[in-house]
Amino acid sequence: MAREDVLIRSEMAAAPAPPDPRSAYAQRLTYFATLRDRYNRSRYLWANLSAVSGLGALLLVLIAAFSANGWWLLGALAAAALFVVAFGRQAYHDERYLRYIALCLLTQEGHARLRRDWNSMTLRGVTGAPADANAAANALDLDLLGHASVQHLLHTVTTPAGQRLLTSWLQTPASPDEIRARQAAVRELAPSLTVRDELSVFGKLSNMTADEYERFVTWSADTKTLVSGSWLSVWSFAAPITLVALAIAQGVGLLPYPFWLVVVVANMGLIQLYGKRIEAEIDRVAENRGSFLAYANLFSFLGEQSFASPLLRRTIGSLAEVSGAADERLRVLGRIMRFVYVRLSFIGPILQLTLLWNIHGLRMLENWRTHVGGDARMWFELLAEIEALAGLAALSFDNPEWAFPTVRDTLTGTLEASGLGHPLLPPEDCVRNDVTIGPAGRFLLVTGSNMSGKSTLLRAIGVNVALAQAGAPVCAVAMSLPPIALATSMRAQDSLEAGVSYFMAELRRLKQVVDVLRAAAQVGDRLPVFLLDEILSGTNTSEREIAARTVIRYMLDFGATGAVSTHDLSLAQAPDLTPLSQPVHFTERFTRDANGPAMSFDFILRPGIATSVNALKLMELVGLPTPAESEAASSERGPVV
Repeated sequence: MAREDVLIRSEMAAAPAPPDPRSAYAQRLTYFATLRDRYNRSRYLWANLSAVSGLGALLLVLIAAFSANGWWLLGALAAAALFVVAFGRQAYHDERYLRYIALCLLTQEGHARLRRDWNSMTLRGVTGAPADANAAANALDLDLLGHASVQHLLHTVTTPAGQRLLTSWLQTPASPDEIRARQAAVRELAPSLTVRDELSVFGKLSNMTADEYERFVTWSADTKTLVSGSWLSVWSFAAPITLVALAIAQGVGLLPYPFWLVVVVANMGLIQLYGKRIEAEIDRVAENRGSFLAYANLFSFLGEQSFASPLLRRTIGSLAEVSGAADERLRVLGRIMRFVYVRLSFIGPILQLTLLWNIHGLRMLENWRTHVGGDARMWFELLAEIEALAGLAALSFDNPEWAFPTVRDTLTGTLEASGLGHPLLPPEDCVRNDVTIGPAGRFLLVTGSNMSGKSTLLRAIGVNVALAQAGAPVCAVAMSLPPIALATSMRAQDSLEAGVSYFMAELRRLKQVVDVLRAAAQVGDRLPVFLLDEILSGTNTSEREIAARTVIRYMLDFGATGAVSTHDLSLAQAPDLTPLSQPVHFTERFTRDANGPAMSFDFILRPGIATSVNALKLMELVGLPTPAESEAASSERGPVV
């Protein structure tokens, strides 16, 4: 690792990191901003020196051209050397300056995460295809992906592979053993701000998009070659040697004519025939030329870390074992790309005609790919796993009051959570409740009036289950659960284009929920859990009650459990469901004073069935006429003739 990289990481490690996340971000922001400003000043100093020395070199050359004194030329050479040094130092300080700008922005976003200030947080959204239709529907219902979502909250994951892996973890539950392994790694990474910042700032500065990443790993795995092992490779060596030999022979008088031009003409014909194909092959990887050395340095940095958790130790060890150290292999590729990049300089055409530069470059790329390219996807997947764990660790560091859940190996028992809250709510607005769901064959019935908190409770349960089964901490004081197969129905969407009504969309999603949970019950490795929010609201009350009772009872019969929210109290009083339900409710407080009516909610879960409704009161609050007001107005108008 370069001395400059050691310096930069020692500076990062020296940044304060008190256990309180708010204080940590405030102090680190001050520290990084100080370094940002220091490098900003120094880069301007080096820029001024490079400008002065460059102009000085030009001036001294002009003077030397009209002077017999050789000292002027020596002075010009010295000024030119100073220009080269100053220009290089300016580039170094420019890079450091941009790095600390990125660190400042990342630290500011840390403050925004604590406030759940979504508009101040970058949404880095590479999700990939959902595991299945149920995963996609759950993600929509539970705000797992998109703006103001769990994915948004975990935005410290900045590389395409890391983002894709983390979103797959949120949608696909891990086994209990894997969850426990991830939890240990997350606990270890949570206080390691320097490691996590290094991962985040690298992805932010590398600028490799998801499409570019996929094109690179596809190119790496390709086994076809155009140059390596062909006559083109032989000619690429023979032509320059022949050209130089003929030029020397002419120069010393052995040949009367410039026969070396024959080689140049032959090269021109070769470039005409194969040039576009060779350029196209190089372009398949050249778009990422600036990322390879950066990836190599990151792999090197991770290899220097000492981790205790088995998952991190195994992942770091795999990076060193797969076809040699990944950092060294990518460093070689980075040097090859620097060689290839010369073709775009002003001397590129000359190099092409004389040395066949592109053929040499493509030959080296194909040789690299032949020997180690097949392992590239593995390297990035291993890095993605570390980065995804670091993203979950940032969630743990930001929320020290959250707990790591206990995931049981057996399917018996209940899902229990004490002090459960919604992870996406600002901490000061998050009301915590104790929740128990199960055992199999029983369900939690959540009643209450509009806006009282029913839907938020169901989403809080679902989001925390998704986090728990990804290996993350949960927004709860404590949580215990078996392996769960989760299916939700909360946000059915109609479609004018597809000719699907809202009620039909509800039915289709409900059928999907039933199929998913029944299949899980048949496999028997996960407890089927449903979360249903005001289901079948797109039809009349009497049919809705019958249909909802039938579906819920059917799922309970094959061993599912879950939670259902409703403000339709007739469902709560159904004789066949009452013995199987655990009723809980939310309520509200309605007051009236000189300023008019007012309604407030405490969002505290209470046992039993709700006893109040508030639809008409809400109409009054927003200024719509109530039935009493409508009747009074009709009386004043008199009968309609």
